[in-house]
Amino acid sequence: MVRQFGRPDRDAAFKALIQEIYHEHKGRYGYRRIRDELRNRGHLINHQKVQRLMKSLGLKSLVRMKKYRSYKGKVGKTAPNILEHNFQADKPNEKWATDITEFKLFGKKLYLSPMLDLFNGEIIAYTIGSRPTYSLVSEMLENSFERLSEDDKLLIHSDQGWHY
Repeated sequence: MVRQFGRPDRDAAFKALIQEIYHEHKGRYGYRRIRDELRNRGHLINHQKVQRLMKSLGLKSLVRMKKYRSYKGKVGKTAPNILEHNFQADKPNEKWATDITEFKLFGKKLYLSPMLDLFNGEIIAYTIGSRPTYSLVSEMLENSFERLSEDDKLLIHSDQGWHY
């Protein structure tokens, strides 16, 4: 480093191109994609050098978190839509609705599986977990069913994801 003090930066052109590509793609490109873009523009450069130059410039790609989607296409039988968007109930324990929701709390993903009574919007039962597993739903269902009496005629509505 001391010997090079005062000399022009031989990587100045690459640094400028890297910054241009980085900002052009709103920080979403990492060193591999920037290297590919440089090659598309006719500049041959090693990915390690791109990585080193990006680090020296303080450029880091923004990693997008993938959203949780339980729907994996049509698998198995689809239940008939008995509810047909009639989300009103005349009495408690007549119609319930459920789904799994992903949210972030303190930088970590959490999954909430609630059971909602459509009569008054009350949460009958819920479970929270760090992964969207079947046990998250089954435990919530077991806790929900404890509220039922033998006289209740219940309809449960869900998105019919693989958990249900």
